[in-house]
Amino acid sequence: MQITHQFSDAELIHDFLQGKDSALEALIFRYKDKIYTSIYMLVKDKYIAEDIFQDAFLKMIKTMRDGRYSEQGKFLPWAIRVAHNLCMDHFRKVRHNVPVTLPDGMDITQLMGGPTETASDKMEQRQVNASVRKLIEQLPEEQREVIVLRMYGDLSFKEIADLTSVSINTALGRMRYGLLNLRKMITENQMVLR
Repeated sequence: MQITHQFSDAELIHDFLQGKDSALEALIFRYKDKIYTSIYMLVKDKYIAEDIFQDAFLKMIKTMRDGRYSEQGKFLPWAIRVAHNLCMDHFRKVRHNVPVTLPDGMDITQLMGGPTETASDKMEQRQVNASVRKLIEQLPEEQREVIVLRMYGDLSFKEIADLTSVSINTALGRMRYGLLNLRKMITENQMVLR
């Protein structure tokens, strides 16, 4: 989709509100991987993640159409917040921990690094990403949540703190301990990440 690189988020939203459905498609195409991955890393269930992903975009569309979205050049952080809030609503409804499972075939290489040049490089990167993803899943929920929102949602620590209802220092601390735990697990598993 060539349109995704030609227009800013604000231009696409404006065009969508003027009746151009292709602008919404371009916006979804631009951010679908990051938003879906941030949801999936929290709920750990492909089908629930897909449902929440759809609900998130429906909610975003309604908010934009109702004139309640104020463009500040921060569409992705706003979209991640909407998705995160829906995940928290899901957890409140379920009232138990979702089991940590990962269906085969999940590929997030596009989010975890730049493009690779050869098929061999792509395969290595996929394996590294799968390994890192499994390690992230082993982190305590609070640490995992901050790392997912930072890595996949590109949220600032201020935005993470607001979203998770903690202080910035707490969010930073959770990130720090999460990264320390990841490094420890990488060392214990004698993993080599490049």
